[in-house]
Amino acid sequence: MKSIPFAATRRSVLVGAGALGVSTLAARLAWAQAAWPTKPVTLVIGFPPGGQTDFAGRALLAGLQSQLGQPVVIDNKPGVNGNIGAVEVMKAPPDGYKLYVGNGSMTIAAHVYKSVGIVDMRQMTPIGVLLQSGLVLAVPGSSAVKTYADFVEHVKTKSKGGKGIDYGTGGVGALPHVTMELLRERLGNAPMNHVPYKGSSPAMTDLIAGRLDAMFDATSVVAPFLKSGQLRPLLVTSDKRVPAMADVPTAAEAGLKDFNIISFIGLYGPPKLPADVVAKLNAAMNAALKDPAVTKNIADRGDEPGGGTPEQLAQLTNTHHKMWGDVVKANNIRAD
Repeated sequence: MKSIPFAATRRSVLVGAGALGVSTLAARLAWAQAAWPTKPVTLVIGFPPGGQTDFAGRALLAGLQSQLGQPVVIDNKPGVNGNIGAVEVMKAPPDGYKLYVGNGSMTIAAHVYKSVGIVDMRQMTPIGVLLQSGLVLAVPGSSAVKTYADFVEHVKTKSKGGKGIDYGTGGVGALPHVTMELLRERLGNAPMNHVPYKGSSPAMTDLIAGRLDAMFDATSVVAPFLKSGQLRPLLVTSDKRVPAMADVPTAAEAGLKDFNIISFIGLYGPPKLPADVVAKLNAAMNAALKDPAVTKNIADRGDEPGGGTPEQLAQLTNTHHKMWGDVVKANNIRAD
């Protein structure tokens, strides 16, 4: 029998041992990945409590905790139209333990703010859409404005004096801001005074008090105040009526054609978040959204539950980034 050289035998043993080591290492890595998460997960929300973005994160809180088997903590970090929270997540380790709940306004920020450090949402890792909705154009319940036609006349009347109406938003470059600017453009560039707030909740307080003439905001933010009569809705920007406020006409029905504006809330991770973590988070999110109680809670406030793939959120982010970039440029909207 032909003998096998010692060197060859030794190489074979080493290769075999190496393969065994690699196999063991791979198994350990697979186990470690399968075990994720092993500690609490933080959802950073770039806006204060009370707004649509905060609602989206809290609506899924129990479902995410159940699916992930770990506590999920809300951390509100408002400021700069959601950018303060986004920056924190951008700088976080890509391990899935710090995530960002962001809205469509963040796709506008990169166009509006020219300062260094403003997050471009396209750089973050998309996980999935939490919910989406139209916007409601609302006036104080005590206002003499009853319909969108009345609102147009009110804008014309205020314009004659050169002052214009006062409208509030949750911040410069927020979706309600660029939406009102788009409407202002439609109304012949009528004079309007933008009053930015640190989140939509304080702006809503002043609108209810009559210190503002009008305001666009998400259906889920406006809905509770419609039921109480504190606010009066004029139209909703979705392409069809919202079941939770079925008597509110769409923009097209009210006479404002081609004005279909959608607000969306998405779950994002830091750049380079591992695909297996993204998959687990996306699956947990979709499972949480299928809970009938969660679905009802979202629908009752006038929003539409999200779901779907990370790729669908990426597409929404890219589409809104381009669309609102064009509006910002046309209306010269700047924050600094």
